[in-house]
Amino acid sequence: MTSLRVRIVFLGLALTTGLATPTTARAAPTAPSPTVEEQRLDKAVPQEILRRSGFDDVAPRFARDLGRAHSYAEARRTVVREGSALWRRAVDRVQGRGPAGGDLSRDDDRPLYWARLGMTREVRAWEPEFGLSDDQRASLMDQLERNSRGQTEVRYPHGKGLRRILVTGFDPFTLDRDIRISNPSGASALALDGTVIRTAEGPARIETVVFPVRWQDFTAGTVERTLRPYLGKVDLFTTVSQGRVGRFDVERTNGAWRGGFPDNDNIGRTETVPVSDPASQPQWTTTTLPYKDIVAADTGRFPVYDHTEVTEIPAGRTDAVVRPDGPTEGSTARAGGGGNYLSNEIAYRATLLRDRLGLHDRLPGGHVHTPVLQFGAGNTDPATGTVTDPEFVRNRVDIVDQVRAIITVAADVTFEK
Repeated sequence: MTSLRVRIVFLGLALTTGLATPTTARAAPTAPSPTVEEQRLDKAVPQEILRRSGFDDVAPRFARDLGRAHSYAEARRTVVREGSALWRRAVDRVQGRGPAGGDLSRDDDRPLYWARLGMTREVRAWEPEFGLSDDQRASLMDQLERNSRGQTEVRYPHGKGLRRILVTGFDPFTLDRDIRISNPSGASALALDGTVIRTAEGPARIETVVFPVRWQDFTAGTVERTLRPYLGKVDLFTTVSQGRVGRFDVERTNGAWRGGFPDNDNIGRTETVPVSDPASQPQWTTTTLPYKDIVAADTGRFPVYDHTEVTEIPAGRTDAVVRPDGPTEGSTARAGGGGNYLSNEIAYRATLLRDRLGLHDRLPGGHVHTPVLQFGAGNTDPATGTVTDPEFVRNRVDIVDQVRAIITVAADVTFEK
């Protein structure tokens, strides 16, 4: 009898103090900590960019709406709605629709980037009363990322005579080097989304999406998931990223290698690009853009090059060498024309998907590197410089205009054939 009383008392203590064994209680999922990328949001520069664009209201309003959700289904609807609204708001601002929201120039891609991070941080920290499993939180994050990047907003009108073009851009990166940085490929995506260009064969509609600068998202297949529904329906595609100082490059060859440079979460990867069916994975893919015509055309103030250099390990050898005229037969990739960071990887994945869909000879597509977007001569120090200046704006506008011109040349040439 005494033994039974002791056991009952101990059980009561365990239940009231949380000392029950794992078989009788399970800890509820706790909200994960902000990522490295999200933690930068509290610095002065991002806050200034948000304030001067009017996007400083995005995360607080989203947090209030999310807090009103009484179920996971309601939360998901809120995330989808507000993610899409952020993308449309960013596109409208860049394209001159609606209020500017502040004195930051309309061509700026950075408000979208920092506002999105404010929203993802809210989802990451949210702990609703109805409970949220790890899988549910991950699904909300995925929906927010996709909808706020235009990945669910690709719309081509029906009808004859309208060609279809798909263009991709990137978030800003190397933010620990200079947190003020903007990415002209992302700015180009915002400026071109939903626009129509005139080609020799008639009008062509451009739709755009933006991708994160994170290795893990690419490993998870974000490029293939986003592009696969459209590659068989478009007439031309190009992935775009920021590349070298003072020049555009049409990258001839893409390599199946990650070189380890840290991403926006300060994570590096050094390995073969992970794809489905690795047994059939080629070391190299090639552009099918009309690179000769693009290089020869007068598209803007920056020179444009047919860039053919790669780094390879030749067949039968172990040391990497630079090849100025492309890879040799049987070699192993160590860098494509676009290097071995995510610029090269998106080009490799997009063109590999093109080829696996049997579209190599029918679909013009490849990668274009823009010039590095530079601040004015007196505004180069990240510690003392301003978030924008007239030369910075002029450079971005000129790069975006030249991206549009390059796409128009590519469309003129390929649609005539």
